Amino acid sequence: MIEPTKYVKAPGRILIVGFGSIGQGLLPLILRHIDISPKNISIITADDRGREEADKLGIRFIELPLTRKNYQSELTPLVGKDDFLVNLSVDVSSIALIEFCQARGARYIDTCIEPWAGGYTDPSKSFAARSNYALRERVLALKDKYRGGPTAVVAQGANPGMVSHLVKQALMNLQQDILGTHIEPKSRDEWARLAHDLNIEVIHIAERDTQVANQAKAMDEFVNTWSCDGFVSEGAQPAELGWGTHEKHFPRDGGRHEEGCGAAIYLKRPGATVKVRTWTPNYGHFHGFLITHNEAISIADFFTLKQDGKLVYRPTCHYAYHPCDDAVMSLHEFNGKNFQMQSRQRLMRDEIVSGIDELGVLLAGHKKNAYWYGSQLSIDEARALVPFNGATSLQVTSAALAGIVWALENPNAGVVESDEMDYRRNLEIMGPYLGPVVGEYTDWTPLYERGELFPEDVDDDYAWQFKNVRV
Repeated sequence: MIEPTKYVKAPGRILIVGFGSIGQGLLPLILRHIDISPKNISIITADDRGREEADKLGIRFIELPLTRKNYQSELTPLVGKDDFLVNLSVDVSSIALIEFCQARGARYIDTCIEPWAGGYTDPSKSFAARSNYALRERVLALKDKYRGGPTAVVAQGANPGMVSHLVKQALMNLQQDILGTHIEPKSRDEWARLAHDLNIEVIHIAERDTQVANQAKAMDEFVNTWSCDGFVSEGAQPAELGWGTHEKHFPRDGGRHEEGCGAAIYLKRPGATVKVRTWTPNYGHFHGFLITHNEAISIADFFTLKQDGKLVYRPTCHYAYHPCDDAVMSLHEFNGKNFQMQSRQRLMRDEIVSGIDELGVLLAGHKKNAYWYGSQLSIDEARALVPFNGATSLQVTSAALAGIVWALENPNAGVVESDEMDYRRNLEIMGPYLGPVVGEYTDWTPLYERGELFPEDVDDDYAWQFKNVRV
């Protein structure tokens, strides 16, 4: 049992917006590690999921969907100066809530950048306009506007979020093993230079979920170990990836953005239909889905190195996700229904009987080929650690807790991405909830599984080209 250490005192109220699997899993962590009375915590959410859990903990529960028209009037009595809004919703604009909190003098956190309902799938908008890249650029535009304002932590869950902190620790480990030094970078430019000096060409957010339930997926049912709505929303967006300077072959179905940081590209296909090759220590090599995520862009951007305004270095970065097998079947059925959600949804939690969620970062191209660093959290350990959590949710909720603590310890940092935060403090808080945290080298490359049986157009001279990674 983890000691109920109170890391920090909340100076005001906490409002949780959205109360699906992540909200339900985060609430006991907030009560365990933040000094706040349950009477000062409220939940506002679109449906009654989680009401029983909230009642058990003595938390006020408001069932009310937030919309463009009502969010300000409904939130005004619940959020004021020194309060904290924890945004765990779908279909509620992160940007609208950030601006609302800044105007009210309140702090803010979310686990991903959300648009209003329909923002991901609006057919009147271009691929570029519906991308996470575009959403992130709109958030970054708020940084100067609210510099020195109440802290608003953007995209701090497991991924995006935790993985940005894992990348930095992995780089420190590689620095020790390859360069024989242990000098911690003190600026964004120094972090980028370290990645450059190590020749990190590729960073995969490599995740393999092996959890199994005693209740099989039924026909016309979408099941998942975390939000069904969230997974479908991401999967329906165009696939996106940070685009590295080592890449020699631009995808035929790729597109570049005309504005912004230029760190990422998109594919003119939904991420739920794009597969990539990757590797994790427990499972080995596998095919994952290239689902768009904010960290693919923010990590590539953070480790961009320029000299005299000219691009010198950037790693390719993307998510490579193999969900649990029942979720893969659900996604296959969803794709076959032309991206129409099944009539029933089920969040897997109590019915899970075994398995782990192996989530980490694979850094490749350096002298030791590839290095994976991350969490191998089992369902049994997650249940023993925190109520209302599974392996997948606890990786997210522990990172969200760390982000809340950091924001309260740094109350006037303005709009902040995970990549800009203190990675050591974040890992210190979330570490006890991640199960075994493993670092392992591998000689695997995306060319490893190619053979004469299926000859393909590959680039044998550059193993870590995206051309070779894509299935």
